Amino acid sequence: MKHAQPAVVPRWSVWFSRYRWFGFAVTILLSAAVAWAGTEGRRPSVFDGTLAEREGAPELSTAEFKAALLDPNAVVFDARPYEEFAVSHVPGAKSVAGKPGTTPALYVADVNDVIRRVPERKTPLVLYCNGLYCGRSKRFAAELMQTGYLNVRRYQLGIPAWRALGGVTQVEKDALLALIRRDSTAVLVDARERTQASPALAGAKSIPVGETTAAKDDGRLPMTDHNTRIFVVGASGVQARQVAEAIVKDAFHNVSFFGGTAADLPELVVKQKSAR
Repeated sequence: MKHAQPAVVPRWSVWFSRYRWFGFAVTILLSAAVAWAGTEGRRPSVFDGTLAEREGAPELSTAEFKAALLDPNAVVFDARPYEEFAVSHVPGAKSVAGKPGTTPALYVADVNDVIRRVPERKTPLVLYCNGLYCGRSKRFAAELMQTGYLNVRRYQLGIPAWRALGGVTQVEKDALLALIRRDSTAVLVDARERTQASPALAGAKSIPVGETTAAKDDGRLPMTDHNTRIFVVGASGVQARQVAEAIVKDAFHNVSFFGGTAADLPELVVKQKSAR
């Protein structure tokens, strides 16, 4: 009786059997490398970050918040009391009256004020307040949604992150005058060109656009404390904002501009001595 001869296995089959797991491993590693490289390429910047809170109104990143400020259909509300709004608010934001009967700790803006000003419930509304641990925009958002507003979002990072990420704020006249009197460390900057700088503003440092970096070396800007309050006034709000944004780019992060003109601040004009 003849024994059956073992089957002849093709050489290519042996090679495939021996090395196929190596091939699979290489494929997996290459796929992982491609995925990792893609993740690195898509890694979000700090401007795309949020707190990732899952409850309440949706959050906006700083980039999305900036886009909302440019959207003519959206309305941005500062959820803080007017006194805080006046000291420094995001340019373009609107103040809201406070809800009667609330305490400072549980302050919430008045929904009725919004209903009077923005009756259309589909209007995109964006809220902000004092940052990560501030509940004012959260409470305000909840009441707006309960009233029927359908598109309410929060920039929960708020004023602190706005400043930290290079945003200037705007100051109202009453707060500007009070702070100049009260805060002896505050710096008043006159953004006007020297041909425009009349009448002179008492105690102001002349820093036209283009001179902010030089002002760091010659003492016009406070180099020992970059958190010093800096208020910028110009021949127009546009000019003041332009210089304020340039100062921010020189690493100062408590910079506000006045939206009016130097002529709107007679209280700060240097008094001329009368001739005898």
